[in-house]
Amino acid sequence: MQRRKWIPLALLRKLLISAIACIAFVALFSVRIHIVPSSKDQRFNDKISTAQDLHSWTRELAPPHLSKAPLSTPKLSGTRGYLDYQKLWKPPSNRGFFPCTNPTPKYTTPTESRGYLLVHTNGGLNQMRSGICDMVAVARIINATLVIPELDKRSFWQDTSNFSDVFDEEHFMNSLANDVKIIKKFPNDLVNETKVVKQFISWSGMDYYENEIASLWEEYQVIRASKSDSRLANNNLPPDIQKLRCRACYEALRFSPHIEQLGKLLVERMRSFGPYIALHLRYEKDMLAFSGCTHDLSLVEAEELRMIRENISYWKIKEIDPIEQRSKGLCPLTPKEVGIFLTALGYPSTTPIYIAAGEIYGGESHMAELRSRYPLLMSKEKLASIEELEPFSNHASQMAALDYIVSIESDVFIASYSGNMAKAVEGHRRFLGRGRTISPDKKALVRLFDKLDQGLMAEGKKLSNRIIDLHRRRLGSPRKRKGPISGTKGMERFRSEETFYANPLPDCLCRTEPPPPPLNTSHIV
Repeated sequence: MQRRKWIPLALLRKLLISAIACIAFVALFSVRIHIVPSSKDQRFNDKISTAQDLHSWTRELAPPHLSKAPLSTPKLSGTRGYLDYQKLWKPPSNRGFFPCTNPTPKYTTPTESRGYLLVHTNGGLNQMRSGICDMVAVARIINATLVIPELDKRSFWQDTSNFSDVFDEEHFMNSLANDVKIIKKFPNDLVNETKVVKQFISWSGMDYYENEIASLWEEYQVIRASKSDSRLANNNLPPDIQKLRCRACYEALRFSPHIEQLGKLLVERMRSFGPYIALHLRYEKDMLAFSGCTHDLSLVEAEELRMIRENISYWKIKEIDPIEQRSKGLCPLTPKEVGIFLTALGYPSTTPIYIAAGEIYGGESHMAELRSRYPLLMSKEKLASIEELEPFSNHASQMAALDYIVSIESDVFIASYSGNMAKAVEGHRRFLGRGRTISPDKKALVRLFDKLDQGLMAEGKKLSNRIIDLHRRRLGSPRKRKGPISGTKGMERFRSEETFYANPLPDCLCRTEPPPPPLNTSHIV
């Protein structure tokens, strides 16, 4: 009788054990299942895994153009993973600031046009972008009808792209309809009208345009601006003019649909590797020639760059001391220096990095050391097929637009040189409150790199701490735009101001809630 009483208990125990085993088996099986990627480009997605979460990512197979050997990326899980995410990827606080570009109640629709403003933009993509936005504001100030600007076709890149090839022309016109009258083409019946060609004075304020430029309408019906970059002051303009510049830059000046489409696809493909860095590596032939920077280059390479500078007539400065340039922090970081910098900040060798740049000077010979530290270096040429990139080839502005999109969407943006691209991306990310932006202190870094080269310092904790201390506050969090450097006068005073498009605060960012208490940032890069 006693034995029979234990039989149900034994069966119950076996059933419970079996149930637990089944649950464990199902749980184990479920973590091995991968999310099926969804994308129009199945050829790319067949080769990579898109399973990821906030604090972890995995890479199982190589993307196109990379070695077929799989590269493993460690998972950031648990407490350690959370700390790594906080340290390396977490965006800085927006401190309660949000975009505010709506005009004030006093703002009116465009008054009757007094004439036509023709604009010839100059420079690369981002120099032209800011120039176009300035000219929208100028057209408003002088009551002009703005003709869709001509893009620079004579710069170093010899790009034949028209406005509609790079930007969404219809969206641009419609978005600004309540601000400025814009037309696509100059009227045929006015082709023979006498035009005044004017190079507007750089960093000019309202008085200059309302008086000197607007007075030209008394004699001319057409004003042609021969250059567009840096024609408006950064500061001390009416709030509605500043907000108009932001509406033009961040809302109206959208890239053309074919650029937007591929740009978003490149972002999607980078995201398949998890959080990523967009590195604007301005180590290109034109920049090195223009700046006169030759550190770590051979004598042959240095001479080639000098000859380029000598033969381009509109580059006014011909004789440059490369050592002095570098000591002042006026040279782009070399790929090798960028690798040391990223390692010191704590980014592991498995970090996905998108190289936002054109052709790197010297190619693989100068990229080898960076690649040895960070083998997962990606670019538009590696993420997209030859067929996908073919419509953009030989069009530097359109290729730069793709880099711009991937940079804006990145988790971390770092520029090796504080040029037009770096400033434009930094300002746009500030406006959107997106990701962290790290601006290398090149002047201070050069002194550390020189000590490494001289054997006075070694890579390790001491160097890392020095570099982290330098950049703890340089993460792109909201702050008021910097004015002129104390003691500067004349044109140099305006030149020393922080560019409006690098930091649209306070004009286009408003605080909607009280500022949070100061954070303990000792653990943040």
